[in-house]
Amino acid sequence: MLIVVSPAKSLDFETKAPTRKFTDPQYLAESTQLVGQLQKLSPEDFSELMHISSALGELNHMRFANWHTPFDLKNSKQAIFAFKGDVYIGLEAEKFSKADLNFAQNHLRILSGLYGLLRPLDLMQPYRLEMGSKFKNKKGKNLYEFWDGQLTKNLNELFEKDKKPVLVNLASIEYFSAIKPKSLNAEIISPVFKDFSNGKYKIVSFFAKKARGYMAAYIIQNRIKNPEKLKEFDVEGYRYSVEDSTPMQPVFLRDPQ
Repeated sequence: MLIVVSPAKSLDFETKAPTRKFTDPQYLAESTQLVGQLQKLSPEDFSELMHISSALGELNHMRFANWHTPFDLKNSKQAIFAFKGDVYIGLEAEKFSKADLNFAQNHLRILSGLYGLLRPLDLMQPYRLEMGSKFKNKKGKNLYEFWDGQLTKNLNELFEKDKKPVLVNLASIEYFSAIKPKSLNAEIISPVFKDFSNGKYKIVSFFAKKARGYMAAYIIQNRIKNPEKLKEFDVEGYRYSVEDSTPMQPVFLRDPQ
């Protein structure tokens, strides 16, 4: 069983990671190619490309200007500890044991516009480049065309070891769109998390993102390999709903706390 999640815009490169163990990104050559093109952009170009403020445009211009290889623990940080968005707040990787990190390294992948697929302990340098960015590059008009089928091929190579391969999709639509489901040699399960609000259960983005992190941590810390076990997920008040679920889309509901 493999889990895929989205990256985060919020980063933390100040807090020291709880481990010095690391690996190198598998697509660093492709990342270097993208950065070479991104370094030609002005701060204003970044603001327009990412629909961000001039201050953030300056920040990301500086990030890519300073981006360089080789990666080491002085200029980079392990991805699972560098991202600090809602998913990663729910994941709480800083509380993982060594055994948890080892399991995560084998079963968790982070989709990335710049790095393609990151393993938890892969080093990365600060960046912002959403997968949905319409960044024209040498391989196409956007990042989906740049990565094309590479990421799906990578996942399929990992699935070769499994008798009944399963992909737990905890990524956003934007990032999961970089994967080609019809070419993926695995059963895809996409959990849905709904909170009771204004008289009905519905997806509340902030809570749903954290819940994806809770689910990823639940799978990792309980060493879950059988998708049926996902139904036992009961973290932070969420419960499996038989009535609302389908085999490929289990639904978890939460009542007001």
